[in-house]
Amino acid sequence: SCSYQRFVNCYRCFYKLQPQLTRSIYDQFISQLQASIKEEIQEVKNEGNLEGLFNSLDKIVEEAKDREEPAWRPSGIPEDDVRSAMVPYLLKHRSYLRRVLREKEEENRKMAESVLMGRNRIAELQQLIQARQQAWQ
Repeated sequence: SCSYQRFVNCYRCFYKLQPQLTRSIYDQFISQLQASIKEEIQEVKNEGNLEGLFNSLDKIVEEAKDREEPAWRPSGIPEDDVRSAMVPYLLKHRSYLRRVLREKEEENRKMAESVLMGRNRIAELQQLIQARQQAWQ
């Protein structure tokens, strides 16, 4: 294999003296390296709770199989990604704020009408009071 040839090139003097031992050392080194890598991967999986995360990712993938529209993917341009995520939210929020504003304006219009009606009623009562006062005098 290519990696064995690189190993032999690094330890050429030793290989010339004992080629079988060099192969044995290489095989042992590779097996220990693979075991160490597998152990490291398992530690990372355990520490990061990757099994649970992978299971939830599998669940998301399963749920998305029936979806016709493609899933969102980052474009690599942060401004576009933020815009694509934020603009729909902000438009929805603007629509909500406009609706609340219309409701408040309508409420204020009704209050203003009520105040005007009250002022008119007060003016009428004042005229009535003046008329009765003049009639009494």
